Amino acid sequence: MALEITDANFEEVVLKATTPVMVDFWAEWCGPCRMVGPIVQEIGNEYEGKAVVGKLDVDNNPEVSMRFGIRNIPTILYFKNGQMVDKVVGAVPKDVMVAKLQAQM
Repeated sequence: MALEITDANFEEVVLKATTPVMVDFWAEWCGPCRMVGPIVQEIGNEYEGKAVVGKLDVDNNPEVSMRFGIRNIPTILYFKNGQMVDKVVGAVPKDVMVAKLQAQM
């Protein structure tokens, strides 16, 4: 299950995580985001306990979105040890998302 990440919990959930983190920046009105969403949930289930997988709604959390310069959605950012280490913009296949997450492990 993907966690709900917000401006309020971003530092705790993402930057202080001891495992790799994958964050899907999305919005309700975004068609490609709705295609990617179920895949992100699947990855969250598959990597439970091994990685943090979460979703951040850009409309409700503008602070983090601006901090990382999110201009297009969906954008998926990958973090390790509190640092952004990789990213993907647009709707990409599950194997691409998983490969980038695996690279952080």
